[in-house]
Amino acid sequence: MHYQQVCLESLGYSLPDEIVTSDEVERRLEPLYSRLRLPEGRLELMSGIRQRRLWPRGMRPSQQSITSGQRAIAAAGIDPLDIGCLVHGSVCRDQLEPATACSVHDTLDLPQRCQVYDVSNACLGLLNGVLQVANLIELGQIRAGLVVGTEDSRALLEATINQLNRDQSLTRESVKPAFASLTIGSASAAMLLVHKDLSRTGNVLGSAAVRAHTSHHTLCQGGHEASPSGAAGVLMQTDSEKLLEEGLAMGVATFNDFLAAGQLTRDKLARTICHQVGGTHRKLMLQSLGLPVERDYVTYPWLGNTGSVALPVTLALAVESGFVREGEQLALLGIGSGINSIMLAAQWQRTLVPRGAEFQPARPHFELSPITPAASPA
Repeated sequence: MHYQQVCLESLGYSLPDEIVTSDEVERRLEPLYSRLRLPEGRLELMSGIRQRRLWPRGMRPSQQSITSGQRAIAAAGIDPLDIGCLVHGSVCRDQLEPATACSVHDTLDLPQRCQVYDVSNACLGLLNGVLQVANLIELGQIRAGLVVGTEDSRALLEATINQLNRDQSLTRESVKPAFASLTIGSASAAMLLVHKDLSRTGNVLGSAAVRAHTSHHTLCQGGHEASPSGAAGVLMQTDSEKLLEEGLAMGVATFNDFLAAGQLTRDKLARTICHQVGGTHRKLMLQSLGLPVERDYVTYPWLGNTGSVALPVTLALAVESGFVREGEQLALLGIGSGINSIMLAAQWQRTLVPRGAEFQPARPHFELSPITPAASPA
């Protein structure tokens, strides 16, 4: 895939105020840690994640998606009537029916002649939405489109902690599949794409590559499950070691397609923005793709893995902090359970920053300590 008419015009995001440290998560897991004699500090040591954030209890994902969408529209200065498609792409949504995008569309006062729907694809939902909107713009069917999403990790984190403390049958081996659930964080993001004739930035979206290795779809699965007591909770089981191995292999294959599609070389990629999983994943992914760590921006140490919004939030923060500069070629490298991968190129030319009451300053970018080698969860 290659685009010539599409610009990534602006970004919007919002972050929760409540911070939960990895130390606090371990304190809440004291019954499990004591019973299995697990050493304190292992959660941060293994993942590189010091903090994650939680939205207020009872918040609906559409509320923050609206905020992020407003910020992206305000930054672009675009007439909302020009937006011909709205995609809500996060795993979390308000309800099964109607689409969460409907509430966002109504509050943002977008036109009736606007495609409105949800897309769900684990950590790639927003990037899938970007491809769909970009296709519509490239074909001349719409002039602009907005992709939004909000991930809320509170239910998963709390259900996982409760389940781990309650289940007396767990061993150091059987507890491993729950580890990834303790690294999940909350955030919200929006990406506004426009036809280049509408653009004030010239941030042209370039090549794109996709791959699906669905023979590995069982390596990470989550949803609502009933406990032996009959109580329902959100739980996720992840074979982290196998998922990392197979994800890296697919990442290399997708990256080769990505370079070929855009006639790009590694040295032309000034900055990389990747899906945020943790320290070991980042180190091995960049190594396998032959990319230098100093060109890559990270947010996982203080946001955790925020699912489908991890890459767009990281891009927004990288741009806002000045890490991404004018004239640089960006590589947006997405991967999600399934296993699926989407990789996109963008030539960054100008940043449009929201002003006034709608703008929320970013938290500071964490300086990373040396990455700990891969370790077993137990």
